[in-house]
Amino acid sequence: MRSISRISNQETNRRGVITFYLKILVMSDKQILKQVVGIDVAQKELVVSLGRIDNHLSTEIYAGKTFPNNEKGFIDLVAWVKKLIKEDAPVLFVMEATGVYHESLAYFLDDKSWNVSIVLPNKISHYAKTLDIKTVTDKTASQAIARFGLERQLETWKRPKKSYKNLRQLTRERNQIVEQRTMAKNHLHAEESEAFPNKSTLKRIKKTIDFFDKQESEIKKEIEVIVKKDQEVSEAVALLSSIKGIGELTAVTVLAETNGFDLIRNSKQLASYAGYDVKEKESGTSVKGKPKISKRGNKYLRKAMHLPTFSVINNDPRYKAIYARLISKHGIKMKAAIAVQRKLLELLYILFKTKNKYEPDYLSKQEILINN
Repeated sequence: MRSISRISNQETNRRGVITFYLKILVMSDKQILKQVVGIDVAQKELVVSLGRIDNHLSTEIYAGKTFPNNEKGFIDLVAWVKKLIKEDAPVLFVMEATGVYHESLAYFLDDKSWNVSIVLPNKISHYAKTLDIKTVTDKTASQAIARFGLERQLETWKRPKKSYKNLRQLTRERNQIVEQRTMAKNHLHAEESEAFPNKSTLKRIKKTIDFFDKQESEIKKEIEVIVKKDQEVSEAVALLSSIKGIGELTAVTVLAETNGFDLIRNSKQLASYAGYDVKEKESGTSVKGKPKISKRGNKYLRKAMHLPTFSVINNDPRYKAIYARLISKHGIKMKAAIAVQRKLLELLYILFKTKNKYEPDYLSKQEILINN
């Protein structure tokens, strides 16, 4: 019995030794194929997760840290990443296109020759839903971004044209001025409606309105100069404004807010980027909310398309018919107008991609798909 027990123990030890060396062999054969720095960008901080994938297609999120969203934070982030990564494997910094808060970091990394990929927020949110994440935090968001970068073949970010960047700054500045002027005009109307208006107050409000008028005029001239100097932008503006009802300022705003549709690959992505994607709330058979647009996208795009859409509806028989059909379907004018806004924005994208000017019977002649 003792001899049998001794043999059994020897066999167990032998198997343990074999397993141990097999693990060493596997570890020695492991090669890191890709490293990703997933960054959840906020106004004041960067929540970072570092992940990697090996030749066995095993993914691992193995480090995380938070840095301030400023130049010192950028320097510390790069130093931290350098300490943890393997130099013989490629590294990609991945972040969402969150307003303007990601831009400074993207430019900084590009200046330092790091590979950067900027992803539309809807892509990350849809991917995150496939993960087993019970509680959504900045940390889990950065981990999801890192995993997304590891599993997907992402395009490397390129700096947007300087013209588009300058135009976006100017169109947003004009937007703020128009809002402030509207408030001033409403104030003026309220004061003039008083039983005994204060003349000094009225004078100051009118001066304020004149000041905003002057500023808007200056901004429009600056926009005009930039468009004329850049032939590519000038041609693009001409294409988009070939639709009767779409003015040059609307065309400039659409191009500026999308960086010339740089991150957009199809109409569905564009709709989501602008916040026109439909959101539905449904739970079993007892809870069912009305479908509505998410409004989680670029608000400047939606605002730029609002008034021109009604002009297009009045001037283009095709869109007038679409608008009328939608109203007859559900009876809600604003809902119909938003649907036309989306279709119109998608048409602008098609015109830009195909380099064709708009013809009134353009869509009825052919169905152009740019989803490849």
